[in-house]
Amino acid sequence: MNATRPATAPPAGPGDPIQAMPEAPLSLRERKKLKTRRTIRREAYRLITEQGYENTTVDRIAAAAEVSPSTFFRYFATKEDLVLTDEYDPALIEALLARPSDEPFLRSCRTALVELVRNLPQEDREELLVRMRLVGDVPALRSRMLDAAGAPQRLYLAVLTRRAGVQEPTFAMRITAAALTAATAEAVLLWAEAGGAEDIAGLVDRTFTVLEEGFAGL
Repeated sequence: MNATRPATAPPAGPGDPIQAMPEAPLSLRERKKLKTRRTIRREAYRLITEQGYENTTVDRIAAAAEVSPSTFFRYFATKEDLVLTDEYDPALIEALLARPSDEPFLRSCRTALVELVRNLPQEDREELLVRMRLVGDVPALRSRMLDAAGAPQRLYLAVLTRRAGVQEPTFAMRITAAALTAATAEAVLLWAEAGGAEDIAGLVDRTFTVLEEGFAGL
């Protein structure tokens, strides 16, 4: 996908997730950094699966990934951040900005998110399952996830304001972004609670059916 930003969009503000997207293909140095980040994450999930979250220290993760603890902290501020962050945001932003600007936003999100999760490589899908099961099982992670819920909400708001060509999100935009964030997070957590048995793309799609129907019948 080669998304372009709307010509009427205002300049990106500080912390804008769209502004943070690279304008050019990743350099060799950036690709190496991404590879290191993924290696740290992969080894962490392997250790957590084998010995539990609490018993998996940063030192053990760093040793398994063949990096120093200081290198670990250059990529992840805390062990919790390793579980709660991912690399999907740029792909989602690109997919959303590639949708027609006059398309209803829920429909744009539905198409983009369903396609994103449907096309997740098996390794990424397995890691997502581990992550979300951890969030469900470890109270500290669940609490941190709720605290960090503003990150995807900011992503949706950034795209909404870009599409509308406005500086500040409206009340309706904020409510829409909040509902999307909560609903999709709950859907993925339910998928993980069931051991990943259900088709995650289908579950996300059903989530948008509920949202688009305005919770009819409840």
